[in-house]
Amino acid sequence: MPDIAPALLLVEDDRALSAMLVELFSGEGYRVDTAFDGQQGMHLGLTGNYDAMILDRGLPVMDGADLVALLRSRGIATPALILTARGSVEDRVGGLDSGAQDYLVKPFEVPELLARVRALLRRNDDAATVLQAGGLRLDLVTRRASGATPEGEDVELSDREAALLATLMGAPGRVFSRAQLLDRAFEGAESDGTIDLYVHLSL
Repeated sequence: MPDIAPALLLVEDDRALSAMLVELFSGEGYRVDTAFDGQQGMHLGLTGNYDAMILDRGLPVMDGADLVALLRSRGIATPALILTARGSVEDRVGGLDSGAQDYLVKPFEVPELLARVRALLRRNDDAATVLQAGGLRLDLVTRRASGATPEGEDVELSDREAALLATLMGAPGRVFSRAQLLDRAFEGAESDGTIDLYVHLSL
């Protein structure tokens, strides 16, 4: 399957810090989307397809821990790191109990932050070898789709077919443009007509 750069969602209202983190993560090879309040973070978290999330706690509109809890209640299991100045035991416990996998207190050391993000991504990789959406199951290692035919037979997919199906299954209910599918499944190196060759609509 194509080697697609990991996608991060950064929710941080301090715009100077956000810009610094975007530059840092981009320099490490990550793709980064940013939000500056809880409402924007909720929208991106529900509609995007991310490998990890980094969130502040003291966000406008909605606390970062509450945002994680709400995303979890909507079925979003993306690993989350809360990055905040709130460092009491109660704050840490509350953040982790909200559904976040990790909690790092500001000020932080850059190597530690990057190491923690890598750990989140490894955890996500371990959990994401099989995707499930409704009655459809996709094994990303063998590229076999189960429940893809009315007879329930397994179907072995090509690398591109598996990458496209994984993109769609990773965000159930989301509508993707051709350009987004090219970027996520085919690394943006094809023409719009490529998508039409792989997606067939039956009425």
